[in-house]
Amino acid sequence: MDSSPDNADAKLISPLRLRLVTLLFPPLGLALLWRTPARLWRKLLGTVGIILFTLLYCALIVFILVQIGTLKIEWRGGYAPALTWRKSLPDYDALESHRGAQAKRAGNVAIASTVPWPGFRGPNRNSLYDEKPILTNWPAAGLHLLWRQPIGGGYSSFAIAKGLAFTIEQRRDSEVAVAYDFNTGREAWTCIWPDRFQEYFSEEGPRSTPTYSDGKVYVLGAMGELRCLDAETENVIWSRNILVEYHGSVPTYGIASSPLVLGEKLIVQSSAGNGKSVLCYDKRDGKMLWSVLNDVMGYASPALVNLAGQEQIIVCCETRTVGLSLDEGKLLWEIPWRVLHNQLPIAQPVMLATNRFLLSAGYFTGCATVEITRTASGFSARTVWQNKNLKNKFTSSVFWQGYIYGLDEDILTCLDAATGERKWKDGRYGYGQLLLASGHLIILSGEGELALVKAAPERYEELARFQAIKGKTWNHPAIADGKILVRNAQEMACFQISP
Repeated sequence: MDSSPDNADAKLISPLRLRLVTLLFPPLGLALLWRTPARLWRKLLGTVGIILFTLLYCALIVFILVQIGTLKIEWRGGYAPALTWRKSLPDYDALESHRGAQAKRAGNVAIASTVPWPGFRGPNRNSLYDEKPILTNWPAAGLHLLWRQPIGGGYSSFAIAKGLAFTIEQRRDSEVAVAYDFNTGREAWTCIWPDRFQEYFSEEGPRSTPTYSDGKVYVLGAMGELRCLDAETENVIWSRNILVEYHGSVPTYGIASSPLVLGEKLIVQSSAGNGKSVLCYDKRDGKMLWSVLNDVMGYASPALVNLAGQEQIIVCCETRTVGLSLDEGKLLWEIPWRVLHNQLPIAQPVMLATNRFLLSAGYFTGCATVEITRTASGFSARTVWQNKNLKNKFTSSVFWQGYIYGLDEDILTCLDAATGERKWKDGRYGYGQLLLASGHLIILSGEGELALVKAAPERYEELARFQAIKGKTWNHPAIADGKILVRNAQEMACFQISP
């Protein structure tokens, strides 16, 4: 029997096992290598060499496919890009062919009398739908499809009023405000102006959502084009470019905040500085009423809130969140709030009580609850709690019966609004959007799926999920008259969601 030292050491561990141990548990593998004969060293190094060569070869193939355009790089909201054979971009040829065929079919828009969803995230910009009960037992195949069709690019959502759904799209080298028949999807009118915003991470197209008020539609393009349109005829009543007029630069990701109507006032954000960062116009003729702030503004939209007994406008700036008076934009209070890594606020503040609201941001920032209190001299603001349990990146959270529901990056999360304590965190939905109806969360995922989740702090419970539209989806859903309308940069679809 051969009892040489080499043979004895070889019995300690077989060559195959040594390779596996070294790859899976490097410290243990290196310890064993001290007692491993030279021939096993050569086999192990050969295995490592083959693995490294394979990785480099695969990386080279991916690089070549990307360079020749066969394989695409697409940013879908995370901190690393995705590889795809086809990016989520509009097909303008298919869009133009569809609209051409659609125009040949005569039809009249059924004008309804209600204004159930007048703009971004609904009547109060809080993504709460309570017009009608919704179905909470979705069919296995998904909600009933009413219509589906191609659409232009961009991240705008819909305003729904008088039987029409209004949005903004990119169509080749122009931004286009469009009105669709909400019941059929037929294009009712378009208003076009020559602008094309494009950015590497988010691609092309407008970002803000139209606002409807008193028979008029107010639209704001990514390059600053602000227009007041007749909702029935698309006629331009007045227009101005808020960046050109005040010498402002286009934000990194384009103008994304949606216009806010308050009575006869129209509020927009420009980031132009020099007292022109927040602008207030007479909505009827476009006359300037007041302008305030020198701040760089975030991408979140201005909102009307009632805090500590006073109606006010809340806006998110680069370094602070502030409350402004309705009459002349006077600064009522401010609180420091900055998104990490030199980013700007995107998520909407969420009202939690008569004097409290939530702020949240991605990029490892987290969330905080702010309390506004009346004082002898006006108002004061303080942070009640702050943590990293909820990081809204592109989306905004909703509040329901004492609890906050939102996407922590791409995972659905429930927090106790009073303490910030996490109740649960479960279910991946990409960088999508959500709204609340009938005590349930309706989530439009980053991949175009519609999901139904029970809004309950006890546990996470997803009730249904189906593919509604295809491609990267960052657009907010809109819901009215028992129907839900969804879109991305490729297609739009309408589903029946009420019984």
